[in-house]
Amino acid sequence: MVNLFRGFVFLWLSCIGVAHAADTGWQVSPQNDHARIRFQAEREQTHVKGLLTIELKPGWKTYWRSPGEGGVAPKISWPEGVTDSWSWPVPSRFDISGMTTQGYHDKVTIPIVLDVVKSDALNGTLTLSTCSNVCLLTDYPLHLDFTQPVDESFRSEFEQAMRAVPGTSGVSADLSAWLSGDKLVITGTTDGKWNNPGIYFDPLEGDILPGEPAIKHDGNTLRVTVPVTDEWGDKPASLEGKRLSFVLTNGGNAQQTTMTVGATPAEPSAPEGTGKMVLFALLGGLILNLMPCVLPVMGMKLNSILQAGSDRRAIRLRFLATSAGILTSFALLAAMVTALKLTGASLGWGIQFQNPWFIGLMVAVTFLFALNLFGAFEMLLPTAAAGRLATAGGTGLGGSFCEGMFATLLATPCSAPFLGTAVAFALGAPLHSLWLIFLMLGVGMSLPWLFVALVPKTAMLLPKPGRWMNTLKTILGLMMLASSLWLVTLLSLHLGEAVSQVVMLVLIVIALALFAKKGQTSSPLFWVVVIALSVFGGYQLRGLLNSPSDATTQSVAQTIPWQPLSEEAIEQALTQGKRVFVDISADWCVTCKVNEHRVLRQPDVIAALSQPDVVALRGDWSQPSALIAEFLAKRNRYAIPFNEVYGPGTPDGEILSPLLDKRTLVTTLNNAKG
Repeated sequence: MVNLFRGFVFLWLSCIGVAHAADTGWQVSPQNDHARIRFQAEREQTHVKGLLTIELKPGWKTYWRSPGEGGVAPKISWPEGVTDSWSWPVPSRFDISGMTTQGYHDKVTIPIVLDVVKSDALNGTLTLSTCSNVCLLTDYPLHLDFTQPVDESFRSEFEQAMRAVPGTSGVSADLSAWLSGDKLVITGTTDGKWNNPGIYFDPLEGDILPGEPAIKHDGNTLRVTVPVTDEWGDKPASLEGKRLSFVLTNGGNAQQTTMTVGATPAEPSAPEGTGKMVLFALLGGLILNLMPCVLPVMGMKLNSILQAGSDRRAIRLRFLATSAGILTSFALLAAMVTALKLTGASLGWGIQFQNPWFIGLMVAVTFLFALNLFGAFEMLLPTAAAGRLATAGGTGLGGSFCEGMFATLLATPCSAPFLGTAVAFALGAPLHSLWLIFLMLGVGMSLPWLFVALVPKTAMLLPKPGRWMNTLKTILGLMMLASSLWLVTLLSLHLGEAVSQVVMLVLIVIALALFAKKGQTSSPLFWVVVIALSVFGGYQLRGLLNSPSDATTQSVAQTIPWQPLSEEAIEQALTQGKRVFVDISADWCVTCKVNEHRVLRQPDVIAALSQPDVVALRGDWSQPSALIAEFLAKRNRYAIPFNEVYGPGTPDGEILSPLLDKRTLVTTLNNAKG
């Protein structure tokens, strides 16, 4: 019994001799009152466990082990022979004056392990960089006295701090990386799905610095693109075989990854089915001529035929010039899409109508065309420059060329059968295939014009010029004015409803005044136009004077129980055994408006979409939306309208035609029950 008691006492004394603690307490430097630090430690037989805690005032930060494009990582200088190993928690990313840095704010606790500490006292110096609008580099003397009693809470605090340090697994097991142009690309998957992922880089071999990453994720797939430059700011020639180290986070999980950059994938060749897509592009471009967007320009071309009379050579040259304008516009669209694709921006057919400056330009152009058809254009723009603009709707070859370009611009808010498939193929294909498809779209849209140019006799089938031409010009002017006023309504999303109404009222007053001055008062059509414009102008004035009523005309958004579009909403509905109808539209999309009036506002369609087991999801692409762009790109679609049906019978979804058909929609929705 005595020997047992002696053994217990010896073991207890031995433990007391092995575990010793030290604590500097909170320290504040007279040169830096924006931060305070504390170093706690416990010495064991072979090493010392330490905790460096840094507290920062609001607006101040310090740095991670790899600060990024600026800053200095914290460092402790120990006596010769003492080495330390830091375990860094997950940092945050900061962007200051265009520079990307990585570090911590508020408070951070960093576990540190020291080796070869034999004495009861240890001195060191912590060099800490802290930044706000200015940066301070501060030294803190550390004196560790290991004769102090052990803090009972230290070990739990150390374990808690280590749990905040990224492990070597738990986020993704199939990461790969390669260089694409001047960007490093990293892809991977995770179990489940990504939840607000983040990534923090160490410099690559050769002092190659990653910039601010662009992170895209969908379900369980992840793609990170990050610009990389060498120490001179130039693009690295190659990263293949270089060591890459980073921390990857997914929700509350973090993983330290060290890997080797792979080879850059070869540029893919033209995908299979290119010939089929060329045919689709020709058909889609041809059908665009029948869409409501292009009809005003078709009417203007009809008017130019009548002015040419029986001069076949003039007719041929004008239609060839119009075709050249169409092809030039599609080449410019292809160049624009190429630039957006190379910069990683969102892609889509007609997305230029999300830009208020472009809409404003189109309002001005369509309004000038309308005034020209009313015969009043020269009164507004008497200068030489305005005269040249007037030929855009006039009789010269330059005017015919501009008509072709103008027709293409007006066609972009429309989608048509075959068009969406061809555009989706082009936007996902290599650049040479993209250009081929866009040029074939231009050729397809030019076919009617080319046909008349090749067979001018077809123009002779029209009636002889007469007084009816003035009536035709007035009708065409009204169509163009209606296009201009419709474009003004799109500005309400950017400028507000009141401003767009004022602009519309001003345009109506100008058009009414000029038409009344130039028009033929003896014609019945004259008074019809005057009355119509007056009534519409009065309606706009009433809208300005009266506050908008809550009891506005019931719209489709009020009759169908629409919910916001998201991948999560689709998954949740399918989990509950429900059917899903997806509708992506925009105010600038003419085909979307046609679908809404012809199909989505029909009572039987509303009844079908209002059933308890149907979830109707709507995405509005009137303004730029990364969520909608990613949603469409995942389904290899880049044009709207976009409609898709999900259900137990169609869990992978069934995409409908851009031109909705009531019977097809209801049938597909019924088949989705399974």
